[in-house]
Amino acid sequence: MGEISGYQLGVMGALFLSVASSVSIVICNKALMSNLGFQFATTLTSWHLMVTYCSLHVALRLNFFENKPIDLKTVILFGMLNGVSIGLLNLSLGFNSIGFYQMTKLAIIPFTVLLETIFLNKQFSQKIKFSLSILLLGVGIASVTDLQLNFVGTILSLLAIITTCIGQILTNTIQKKLNVSSTQLLYQSAPFQSAILFVTGPFVDQFLTNQNVFYFNYSPLVVGFIVLSCLIAVFVNFSTFLVIGKTSPVTYQVLGHLKTCLVLAFGYTLLHDPFTSRNIVGILIAIVGMGMYSYFCANETKRKVIVEVSTMPQMKERDTTPLLASHHQDKESKDSVV
Repeated sequence: MGEISGYQLGVMGALFLSVASSVSIVICNKALMSNLGFQFATTLTSWHLMVTYCSLHVALRLNFFENKPIDLKTVILFGMLNGVSIGLLNLSLGFNSIGFYQMTKLAIIPFTVLLETIFLNKQFSQKIKFSLSILLLGVGIASVTDLQLNFVGTILSLLAIITTCIGQILTNTIQKKLNVSSTQLLYQSAPFQSAILFVTGPFVDQFLTNQNVFYFNYSPLVVGFIVLSCLIAVFVNFSTFLVIGKTSPVTYQVLGHLKTCLVLAFGYTLLHDPFTSRNIVGILIAIVGMGMYSYFCANETKRKVIVEVSTMPQMKERDTTPLLASHHQDKESKDSVV
């Protein structure tokens, strides 16, 4: 029981760190981009990953965690896939309306469920699917406003959904199959994610904003917010891998929509953003969906633990019987030889 409660405490800590750091970085980046005019999101993300890698390298030198080698081809492909997904999401936002971009983010959950069901044979109960539907409905009401479709934007959104889903599923699968921690995987993949965004970021940002990141006026205030954003990003990136590793890609996406609701609420409270009754209704419906999802997941986890505990004595008997049989056989063979 102590191990179970300790694991649950770890999951709660990871979830809290993810929510707190993500909401903080959204508020920081909103001030940086909206108030200070720094619109280079893809390049900023590459800096985030660079600082994350450097921070983890220092932590490794201080023996905060142990490095575990992972197949280089796996790490490179994984890092590049995550980097491409970030770039595609930014391009999707640039080519589509905000409403369609929000729909793109909403589509990640059902697509992840579909991929895990088909390729990983993972089963999702009807109750889980229903709670996810309620959640998506609430977030859609709260955040989706206008839906303007165009061919290029739709293709980019589809590619962004596919790469994001596969990247998050691999984040969970690699940690479990190769028995590596979230810190070890992030440490080895961050340089490759950062590299692909560092090379492509300035071009993507210039295409989207018609501005050059290298000719921007970097005042002390802008630099200060960039440094703060990079420091917060260390916790965002770490908690992302931690949450996906400890729970699942679907749970991480559910958490992401909780962040969306919190950002809307904080935007209204702190930044005086427009807030309508539609936002309130949507957030309330989303909270109901999240509560149902958490309740059903907790019940299913308890049921699995009870089944595992009840089958343990049978497993022990199966394990010990051959050993006893072989012991008697060895003894009989020795007696016959004598």
